[in-house]
Amino acid sequence: MSVQATTEARSTSRRSTWVAVVALTLIIAVPAFFLNPIIWPPAPGGPAPTAAQIPYLLALDVMQAVFLGLGISFLIFGFPVMRRISPDSKTRAWAMYLSIGYLMVSWWPHIGLHVSNAPDDLQGLIYIDYLFHVPLMIAGAILAYCFYSLVRQQRARGPVPSTR
Repeated sequence: MSVQATTEARSTSRRSTWVAVVALTLIIAVPAFFLNPIIWPPAPGGPAPTAAQIPYLLALDVMQAVFLGLGISFLIFGFPVMRRISPDSKTRAWAMYLSIGYLMVSWWPHIGLHVSNAPDDLQGLIYIDYLFHVPLMIAGAILAYCFYSLVRQQRARGPVPSTR
């Protein structure tokens, strides 16, 4: 197989992966956006948005639905990338993979539960915050540590020759 054929095969493979990621993201995000108020109905007695606030709330709904789709796509297609980034440590690859997946997927149920939680239900708010905020903090710490360990490992190997 020639170098050109290998390069073309990789390019086609990357393109087909990106097409699959975009397709899966949309397949998940579009229904999630429309099902959002059905699955997570606003709590009775909660504040009603003003006309000026509605576009901002819709933008948040779009973003959380897209991140749900991207997160699931990442969980389906992203592990091989994590293994290439961290070929020497399976534990680090898994830690990065699960942390990124959680950081992306968790927003849809997180914001949905906040919307559905009654304004006077402080205990519900505490549950939501511990269920989502603490793991978000842990995921951030894991990613920071993994990044630090990769940088430290790279420094120990020496400078990488430029491919430009």
